[in-house]
Amino acid sequence: MSTLAQRIKELKDLRKLTSQELSVLSGVPLGTLNKVLSSSTKSVKTETLKKIADALSVPVSTLLGERKERVKRSSETFGYVKVSAVTPMLKLGNVTRNTEIIKDNISSLSAKRVNLIVFPELCLSGKTVGDLIFQDLLLKKCEKSILEIAEFSRNFDSLIFIGAPIKNNGKIYNCAVAICRGDILGVVPKGRLTNAQGEAESRYFAGWGSKNGKIVIGSSVYLFGKDLIFVNKDNPDLKVGVEVGDEVFSIQSPSTSHVLAGANVIVSLSSDVEYSGRARERRTVISANSFKSVCAYVYASSGIGETGTDCVYSGHNLIAENGKILTETSVFTEGQAITDIDLGFLANKRAKRGSFENENSDYDYVYFNSPIYFGELTREYSRFPFVPENDEERAEKIENILDIQAASLVRRLTHIRCKKVVIGLSGGLDSTLAILAVCRAYDKLLYPRRDIIAVTMPCFGTTDRTKNNSVLLAECLGVTLKEIDITKSVLQHFEDIGQDKDCLDVTYENAQARERTQVIMDIANQIGGIVIGTGDLSELALGWATYNGDHMSMFGINASIPKTLIRHIVGHVANRGSKELSLVLSDILNTPVSPELIPADGEEIKQKTEDIVGPYELHDFFIYHFVKNGFAPSKIYKIALKTFENIYSGEVIYKWLESFINRFFTQQFKRSCLPDGVKVDEISFSPRTDWKMPSDMNRDIWLEDLKKIKR
Repeated sequence: MSTLAQRIKELKDLRKLTSQELSVLSGVPLGTLNKVLSSSTKSVKTETLKKIADALSVPVSTLLGERKERVKRSSETFGYVKVSAVTPMLKLGNVTRNTEIIKDNISSLSAKRVNLIVFPELCLSGKTVGDLIFQDLLLKKCEKSILEIAEFSRNFDSLIFIGAPIKNNGKIYNCAVAICRGDILGVVPKGRLTNAQGEAESRYFAGWGSKNGKIVIGSSVYLFGKDLIFVNKDNPDLKVGVEVGDEVFSIQSPSTSHVLAGANVIVSLSSDVEYSGRARERRTVISANSFKSVCAYVYASSGIGETGTDCVYSGHNLIAENGKILTETSVFTEGQAITDIDLGFLANKRAKRGSFENENSDYDYVYFNSPIYFGELTREYSRFPFVPENDEERAEKIENILDIQAASLVRRLTHIRCKKVVIGLSGGLDSTLAILAVCRAYDKLLYPRRDIIAVTMPCFGTTDRTKNNSVLLAECLGVTLKEIDITKSVLQHFEDIGQDKDCLDVTYENAQARERTQVIMDIANQIGGIVIGTGDLSELALGWATYNGDHMSMFGINASIPKTLIRHIVGHVANRGSKELSLVLSDILNTPVSPELIPADGEEIKQKTEDIVGPYELHDFFIYHFVKNGFAPSKIYKIALKTFENIYSGEVIYKWLESFINRFFTQQFKRSCLPDGVKVDEISFSPRTDWKMPSDMNRDIWLEDLKKIKR
């Protein structure tokens, strides 16, 4: 029994076999087999279907059912496409050997479910063959290898780009050749040539500045030109444009035209010379181009197989998406950069920007069939997406946020000619950040900090720990502190409305929050000041605020800062403050998040927010990908499962994601009437400028999307 046959017997599940394996096992050409597995069977003869079924030892009905299942698998990609930039171990001028290495890479990457494979510029011959590029022997050998690789690709589903010198109408062009499943889809020549760094391209190649034309390779005619977009018919969201050589570094790179013509993935076949600092420059350019074009960049560069006579090539491959380098290879290594790019994410970003055209009359759109079978997610996501992982970047972002908060308050106070503010100081994270930002604003205005009125308002659930931290924090910062015990006021209010003081329900809790808001609002009226709100982005997303209580203020200084980021900001200030300030901020950081509205168990905080609404690190993860990236709940669940592996179980993630969806939709009415609040990041729930959503929006399709992962 063959190895593949043995696999079928062991698996008892054809879905776990690739199209290539089924083709080899059945002896049926891959193109025919794919019609069965991923297209209509109407054009496939009955005897062909029977031949496939007999070879696989299954009834024809099973095979047809299998086809439907494979179509389903193909559609559940969550928008991901696995791509790779490859630097093969080049042997300069040895086209035969280079062809074999390229084929080996295609084979190994296809086994990893890579859908798009990009090789470097002139990878068949080598970039640095010099005047030998003029010899027909080399050019014809490259042409033969292109046809050989195309034939070899018949057994694979990947879209492949290889670099080669090609003669057309007596001129030699530096080209990228697009190949998929046995077909040459088109040839893209380099447009503008460069003579920088001693390369003298115009010595060897002709530039192409005309409209698309035709080129003959072997005995067939193919599209030839810069204005080509390659579109996957099985997944039309994948639209690929091509750059050759150093075009990515030019002032007006071809990618600009490509993306305006609809391309969302740019493949760049390059052979960039390495020198000190060049890797950093390369990252900057690739990252910037992908950001301004809201696209993915797959950049493949020649490596140490090129000549080292006067310069070296490092094989530095990069894959970027919307300004972020997703993965890269080390310099001076022959390797494969592999990751998942997210077409759904790019589509969402483009839709929000609204400045992309879908068609250009000068372009030819080349359609190809290539089913995308998404396997395991290899892409990494941060547990704390709002918080930069790099220490330097994180510190820079935090200082910038504090400056934005301060600048916004400076603008408000100077506009209304106000010199006093009131803030409720609870001893928790949110009010701590708020007063730190207010102090920075006052320092910029040269106002005395004593005009910042911090009010601590103990009641039924207040512990000595949080109360003492409020006092110590006010002392360290040099602000004015007032203590107003609201217990009697709340008890009187209970008596007035007939509320049982022993009934610890929502009325019991919200009465305290509203009383605190009334107190600071009235103090603000007394002194001619304004109330600074302390609520954060995470609480607003979950509706974790008392309507017309802590929900309301005259300026919400924390309104667009999520809880996980607040923790890092307070920690940043603690590490840079005086010894006394650092001690109190450290204790605040170690205090469980709580509204303290339920009587404490001794000095132990009884009401812990994350026990009620769920872990903030999960909710901030959900907020980021739901609001900023527009991901569906099923996709959020998939990436959360990988990101929080060994931290939260699938059941826990599902529970809190479902809770998040319910809370997010039902609590919109609180976000619809938010006070003014400064925006410090891309996400804000301001109903005036950033987030518009009806309060009675139905959530069923989002819950249904989440439920399908259990089916």
